[in-house]
Amino acid sequence: MDEMNAKAIEELLSKVKYPGFSRDIVSFGVINQIKVEGNQVEISLKFTTKNEETRLQVIEDIQKTFSENYPNGKIKIEEFTSGAPKEKTAAPAGDPWAGRAPIPGIKKIIAVASGKGGVGKSTVSTNLAIALSQQGLKTGLMDSDIYGPSVHIMMGVEERPQVDETQRIIPIDKYGIKLMSMGFLIDDDAPLIWRGPLVMKAVEQFLHDVVWGELDVLVIDLPPGTGDAQLTLVQKTPLSGAIIVTTPQEVALVDARRGLKMFQKVGTPVLGIVENMSYFVCPDCGAKTFIFGSEGGARASRELGVPLLGRIPIEANITESGDLGKPVVISHPEGDTAKAFQEIAKKVRSEP
Repeated sequence: MDEMNAKAIEELLSKVKYPGFSRDIVSFGVINQIKVEGNQVEISLKFTTKNEETRLQVIEDIQKTFSENYPNGKIKIEEFTSGAPKEKTAAPAGDPWAGRAPIPGIKKIIAVASGKGGVGKSTVSTNLAIALSQQGLKTGLMDSDIYGPSVHIMMGVEERPQVDETQRIIPIDKYGIKLMSMGFLIDDDAPLIWRGPLVMKAVEQFLHDVVWGELDVLVIDLPPGTGDAQLTLVQKTPLSGAIIVTTPQEVALVDARRGLKMFQKVGTPVLGIVENMSYFVCPDCGAKTFIFGSEGGARASRELGVPLLGRIPIEANITESGDLGKPVVISHPEGDTAKAFQEIAKKVRSEP
């Protein structure tokens, strides 16, 4: 083996993969410092993950790689603590959002939310994710609606996910999207009766114990309302932004305003509003009919000071495509609805 020095050790450690990823621990920034004195090596590690299994796996892999290449060497591994995570030292005392931990490999995380059910939030999440992928982004889609998952149906997935050697879940790949949903793990007709702590644990596992790999954006389909799953998400993850889905009628807009203010209160940027079921286009004459009222989304946008990202028309193809497991941006790419989703995706992409 080559002479034992810091450069040689770093080159050796660049062969150690970060658990669940194709990248190595050196490029991930896990190696903080390497000191070599004779046949004694001290390695200081700096982790961003709070997953204890991942940390122990990295340490075990380092020890194994080192001993295989330097059987007469001695190694000491410690975690770097003198520069505690910036968000902890800078956060005010009692700050409930100080523990937000980034997910390695994911550049952007966008939550799609609604104040109430039945407004088409999962339809928006699914088609938006595919539209982002079609525009060249490596995209993931996480269904965090624990009680009423539907993304697996809309994406036409019936298989169960596998786990890797570290017991992390490997997401399902469909239409070029990496998918994770509670719907993959339970039967469609099985009721899920969980209290808050179990819901929060499931959401946290979907975030940090799934092998997402390298993604430009992870779209998260939230359950409706402002409950445990939403709060866990904003507590545990630094969201790049949130999108609020609503319909034009006032009762939906009231709830949308409530959801939007929740994100603003916890410091999550709101990218804008998507008005679903905006209008119906007559297939014979082309006239627009505003079944649920008009300009509701635009009015809420003005009142709350956030952009109106787009309007999605009422179209039979949307429901049919979702039921068949082939979302409308895939099944009818030239239709008005697909084009509306593509325009929304362009606006989301332009956000920093």
